[in-house]
Amino acid sequence: MISIGNAFSRLLRRTPTNAQEPRRLNPENRNLPSPEPRIVPRAAHTLSRKHISPGALRVLYRLHESGYAAYLVGGAVRDLLLGGHPKDFDVATDATPEQVRQLFRNCRLIGRRFRLAHVVFGREIVEVATLRGQDGEGEREVHDDGRILRDNIWGSIEEDALRRDFRVNALYYDISDFSVRDYVGGLEDLRSREMHLIGDPQQRYREDPVRMLRAARLSAKLDFEIATASAEPIAELAPLLADVAPARLFDEALKLFMAGHGLASFHQLERHGLLRWLLPALAAALTRDRDGALRRMTERALANTDARVREDKPVTPAFTFAVLLWSEVQSTALHLLESGVEVSAAWHRAGQMAIAEQARRVAIPRRFGVAMEEIWALQPRFAVRTARGRVQRLLAHPRFRAAYDFLQLRVEQEPALAELAAWWTTAQERPGAVLPVPPESVAPAQSVPVDGAAPKAARRRRRGGQRKRNPGGGDA
Repeated sequence: MISIGNAFSRLLRRTPTNAQEPRRLNPENRNLPSPEPRIVPRAAHTLSRKHISPGALRVLYRLHESGYAAYLVGGAVRDLLLGGHPKDFDVATDATPEQVRQLFRNCRLIGRRFRLAHVVFGREIVEVATLRGQDGEGEREVHDDGRILRDNIWGSIEEDALRRDFRVNALYYDISDFSVRDYVGGLEDLRSREMHLIGDPQQRYREDPVRMLRAARLSAKLDFEIATASAEPIAELAPLLADVAPARLFDEALKLFMAGHGLASFHQLERHGLLRWLLPALAAALTRDRDGALRRMTERALANTDARVREDKPVTPAFTFAVLLWSEVQSTALHLLESGVEVSAAWHRAGQMAIAEQARRVAIPRRFGVAMEEIWALQPRFAVRTARGRVQRLLAHPRFRAAYDFLQLRVEQEPALAELAAWWTTAQERPGAVLPVPPESVAPAQSVPVDGAAPKAARRRRRGGQRKRNPGGGDA
């Protein structure tokens, strides 16, 4: 989480406004005051070019030298002023996407809803957006329910500021004079550690329901409160997320859970009634989680992912989503086992069913879905009393480590698995050694469901075959 330093607090107290006549830019918003435009000169702020990526600087300077306005904008300015280290640097300009493409050979235009230019420098992609307006040159299409389907109308920097979502995201760093420009009160929000939506919250959430998820994510990332007027409509309008494309919600889910603040994001989603519209199976299971076992497992997994991100270690959505959908997979597998389905088939089928159901809200790419299914399917194999050769084959499985880490997490939900998890820890530390038989434990196929109801039967036992008779008709 990002904190504000003393130097930035002093900056806000002494920042002069520009000499132009003040303009009230947001009169239609009765919830918030309309602050005067503020231009902070280079000497009065701490944002330095040495903290901006080389690619973003090249884009800013090329646009400026070609006669266009060029601003670093949004989250990068916000985070740099807070002393953070942005991963992405977005640029705003009065050049159209086609004009941007003419300036950069390494540029491609993307998007239909919002036309953008991506300038590529190796692994770095600098996103360049044309300043947007309310009315003017371009095209705009709005659905009957208020959702914006297409919005490519160009405008001034003042209009562009009003088109952004939150005031803390409507800050501009002008490469022409190295000043910071604030047209809606974003600097004040940074000081008060509060997030205000720009404009009428009901209208802005209806225009793009994903803004509700962004509110939860930014609040978690920055450790800011969502202003009351901006938070109140969320619970009522959360069902609008059902109309958002599942592929887009997957991208938002990655930002929520895989960017180093997943646990805090999870709490914000619950707090504002958004979790059931993103992960309905998990939200329902948590309401039945009387002893808190599932919650402990989920929160520990998210905390572990956050720690790995902070330590710059690799993380994968497959493992995180395997945890988030575990309650549904476990419940379905137990039901299939009770109906007589073979263990391996039951767990594979349960995994496929859970992913297919979740895809109605969040579309998980197949490459992650396959890995998730393997993590789940390996769980019953850990609990089987098995020969040494089968143990070695399981240790050599390409998904073993992820499945083993998942088993360790399950101890939070099922403490009886602790001894079994310790046995597999020893099996990894002493490969090839003769180990004692795995301990008797609660097998995944026989585990108590998350709602506490015990299964009637884990699986049907096969009846033994009849004894063979010898050709002469006597007993063999």
